[in-house]
Amino acid sequence: MQGEEQRARQLAEFLRTRRARLNPDQVGLPSGGRRRTPGLRRAEVAVLAGVSVDWYTWLEQGRDIQVSIQVLDSITRALRLDDNERRHLFLLATGHLPPENHEPQNSVSLMLQDFLDRQGECPAFVTNSRWDIVAWNRAASLIFGDYERMSPRERNSIWRLFTSKYAKQLLRDDWEKNAKRRLAQFRASYGNTMGDSWWTGMIEALNAQSEEFRQWWPLHNVLNTPEGEKLLYHPTVGSLRFGHLSFQASDSASLQVTVNIPLDDPTKEKMKRLLRTDE
Repeated sequence: MQGEEQRARQLAEFLRTRRARLNPDQVGLPSGGRRRTPGLRRAEVAVLAGVSVDWYTWLEQGRDIQVSIQVLDSITRALRLDDNERRHLFLLATGHLPPENHEPQNSVSLMLQDFLDRQGECPAFVTNSRWDIVAWNRAASLIFGDYERMSPRERNSIWRLFTSKYAKQLLRDDWEKNAKRRLAQFRASYGNTMGDSWWTGMIEALNAQSEEFRQWWPLHNVLNTPEGEKLLYHPTVGSLRFGHLSFQASDSASLQVTVNIPLDDPTKEKMKRLLRTDE
């Protein structure tokens, strides 16, 4: 009970601070003359969100009231919250992350791309909420395939894992273990996007293309923790041992950065040789 009360207080403070940073001009409302305090009034936020003033006041006071996804998204739009702030709002108001209700991010900042390029012999890439590869470095293309030449569907990491002969050859005996782990992560992401036609279409296509997907998808295994190590078999340089590190991009809650770090000197030397050959 104490945790719920603390969360309600945090929600009230968060809403007040987001309201205080906006002015009427920013949201298309008349200024109404001088204001004793900065920011929008509660009544103005209520109008923008399409809720009653009393209900919004109760929410901002941290009272125990029921909130729906639709209303929280209306408040998100009214207060001009970004993706990270929207996630924070949902966690405070419901205790759960919000469903994905917008188009996935398909590009990265120049700084993030520069980070990938600076990883040298470490294959690194970025995936969005649909598990599409949206950015990569040269090392990643040399190991996992030439993403530049792939179609958007081929750049989806789940599609490629289950339909590409090259992916199966790259992982060899570890393919099934890796595929089941990645599929469980894919299932966890799907649970946050129910009703999205893209997911329905992708699942139907995977069912049609992959016998393993047809067998494993109905098992409903869910996993959010990325694997730690992997052994790959490259057609040119042979076996490669990588450690696996994944983290969320600081400027976007929907992007995950993955860096594969060589675990031994032979792997480092092979990666350097591949990069020199590709110059």
